[in-house]
Amino acid sequence: MEAKPFSFSIKNWSDDDKPREKLLHKGRSALSDAELIAILIGSGNREESAVELSKRILASVDNNLNELGKLSIQQLMKFKGIGEAKAISISAALEVGRRRRGEDSLKIEKIGSSQDAFEVLQPIMGELQHEEFWILYLNNSNKILHKAQLSKGGITGTLVDVRLLMRQSLELGAVALILAHNHPSGTLKPSQADTEITQKIKNASESLDIRVLDHLIITQKEYFSFADNQLL
Repeated sequence: MEAKPFSFSIKNWSDDDKPREKLLHKGRSALSDAELIAILIGSGNREESAVELSKRILASVDNNLNELGKLSIQQLMKFKGIGEAKAISISAALEVGRRRRGEDSLKIEKIGSSQDAFEVLQPIMGELQHEEFWILYLNNSNKILHKAQLSKGGITGTLVDVRLLMRQSLELGAVALILAHNHPSGTLKPSQADTEITQKIKNASESLDIRVLDHLIITQKEYFSFADNQLL
């Protein structure tokens, strides 16, 4: 008689090992990233459980949830056991997490440091695959009046319209600016072009009595501050 194949279904696990039950009885912080993703997908495939499949998916992005959030539906579906519905569930959950961090950043009304500016801007541009240039417009108390994308370019760079920036500053009544752009490559080292555009904007702003407080280069987890490195 042929032996029945071993079942990898979570239903056959002990309650202590089931992600849903573990979350219910021990709290969500007790679960690993793989267990949380396993709850989203519900089941694995014939060779591995939902948790093992989730571990393999995470391993493909070096166990980095931010990198996982960059995977497209099609890329997720390349994993055996991940169909369109499961891929959409993973993608949607990670997008909710990204937006939650973005809402947390709205609580920062006054910019007191480069870290504050990073917390506001990272959810907007930290995970982009192309380069964007953003501005924080501040009043005389360093409170944010407005934040806006000034330009959007390819991964190799972006063009900045200084005249548009000055016009918007005057329309908003801003007295200070924080410049920011992302480096999709992950490098934090400012390029010569980064330094030149910073100086160009600073010179234009000073003629209108508007201060440039900082220019941040933002990556997925880190940032470089021109002000903190005495480059302004």
